[in-house]
Amino acid sequence: MSGIGFPLLSLVLWQNNSTKTDKKMAEIRSTLEMVLERAARMEASASGELIPQEKEKEGMRLAAGFLRGEQIDLPAALEKYPAEERPHVKKGMVTALLRNIVLPRKADEAPAAEKAMQALMAIGRGKGELAQVFTEMKSILDRYLSHKEQLKKQLEEQFAQQMMLMEKNLAQQTGMKMKLQPSQHPKFAEEWQRVQVELNDQYGRAVEQYKEFIAKQLTTA
Repeated sequence: MSGIGFPLLSLVLWQNNSTKTDKKMAEIRSTLEMVLERAARMEASASGELIPQEKEKEGMRLAAGFLRGEQIDLPAALEKYPAEERPHVKKGMVTALLRNIVLPRKADEAPAAEKAMQALMAIGRGKGELAQVFTEMKSILDRYLSHKEQLKKQLEEQFAQQMMLMEKNLAQQTGMKMKLQPSQHPKFAEEWQRVQVELNDQYGRAVEQYKEFIAKQLTTA
């Protein structure tokens, strides 16, 4: 009896160990399959997110090329894309063009904003309400420059009287006549900076509101 018992016991133990090993391997395979499935889902999700981003970048590159003077018909270029990609490309174009509509520091910067507005009008053809918006926006940009020059002239006139007194005092002290400009007054730069900040805030907020409206009109289905 004892001679038979040990082999049977060994067989039972081997079978139990084999069953445990099979279960462990099944668990490992199951875990591995879950990991692979999750990785596949993440890859698919990432790919789905990257495609719109890449198409937006393509649209931005096309708009940037147009603004640099390249012969690019933006509406025609947009039509070449499949229907499902077109909204993303269009969003990129609109984003790049709107970034170039800013308050001009000097008159020769105004044409860049006007060119961007013309391109946006072409992209948004069929949206009649935008024509009025662009007209008003151009008017704001034009008024900004003229208003800026007007305020600077007024400030120079205010400081001119003080500079005349300084010229008189210097002539008495040195015996030399000197012509001083209002901009040479120690307080002029500080006051002019304050005026510009207020002016930029006032006009800048108006321009941004128009830009937000345009973006919504052109990028919302």
